[in-house]
Amino acid sequence: MSLTFHWFLPTNGDSRHVVGGGHGTPATASGRDRPPTVAYLSQIARAAEDLGFVGALTPTGAWCEDAWLTTAMVSQNTERLKFLVAFRPGFVSPTLAAQMASTFQRQTGGRLLLNVVTGGESHEQRAYGDFLDKDDRYRRTGEFLEIVRQLWDGKTVDVTGEHLRVEDAKLARLPDPVPEVYFGGSSPIAGEIAAKYVDVYLTWGEPPAQVAEKIAWIRGLAAKEGRTIRFGIRLHVITRDTSAEAWAEANRLLEGFDPETVQSVQAGLARSESEGQQRMLALHGGSRDGLEIHPNLWAGIGLVRGGAGTALVGSHEEVAERIKEYAALGIEEFVLSGYPHLEEAYWFGEGVLPRLAAEGVWQHPVGERRAAAAQVPFAG
Repeated sequence: MSLTFHWFLPTNGDSRHVVGGGHGTPATASGRDRPPTVAYLSQIARAAEDLGFVGALTPTGAWCEDAWLTTAMVSQNTERLKFLVAFRPGFVSPTLAAQMASTFQRQTGGRLLLNVVTGGESHEQRAYGDFLDKDDRYRRTGEFLEIVRQLWDGKTVDVTGEHLRVEDAKLARLPDPVPEVYFGGSSPIAGEIAAKYVDVYLTWGEPPAQVAEKIAWIRGLAAKEGRTIRFGIRLHVITRDTSAEAWAEANRLLEGFDPETVQSVQAGLARSESEGQQRMLALHGGSRDGLEIHPNLWAGIGLVRGGAGTALVGSHEEVAERIKEYAALGIEEFVLSGYPHLEEAYWFGEGVLPRLAAEGVWQHPVGERRAAAAQVPFAG
């Protein structure tokens, strides 16, 4: 089995400092250092593609650019990279979403992956005209995925659900291939939806023992539905030639956290309805002390950023070992990022991936063709 690695497109802006925001909090001023232009995001995407990442996640929310539009444009400047498009099912009809996914597949040669985000913050949802509470949003997500999957199967769909209703819905052209659905959530109802509908369950970067508990939980629920699910993890990375260099970079980022910004972000995130976000907050408790919560797992990012708040920090060898530790639990896909995203893609892609390849747990998506091309002598 070859592990799968995805990178991240910072459609909220990029910087040599951490760009905070998310989960109802605005992007921090550092996001203006490198604006998320199509040109810059395409530069990151092409680097990720060359290094061997399979896809790139784009976030969703008021703090960033729209994921559908941005990835559609960036896709035209890449050849192989897939796009893990985050979207909220309450903001668009299931029939239109199924059609959009089908169009995306045809226009990109099948390079769409879907990250379904139910939405954990009611105040942000209301800004978009969605006034359901959290549990109802999850129930609507289940209805949404049921309709979309039937449409992708070529069926004519008539559904009158608790939250969604369609009549005589049918796609004129089906997606090929059908996009895989990624999904995360730590509440009981999120687990139920994942078990029934998703291909890959994503968890944020908690310590291995907690990740193992989540995997066992979702596996058990999926088994009751007669299904098997793959598992992925969302992490940041700070990897360098030596452990000391990596931790020096982590400390540099930490020193750049303005105390007032930390206090403001933590106050905002404390109101989050997301159980996953509360689990992230519990890892650091808003304190700058004791941020290494497991060997090479650093919770500092979560002081100023909502959502994924932990990073693998260490030498290339140490980071590779932590990846293998998660893989041993059942994690097959890693969705990674780092500040700035262009440079960190190279640190990881040239430092960690070759070590994993040498141990037989990863191979470049284009395999021998890329290796052969690299050996062609320059004839200039």
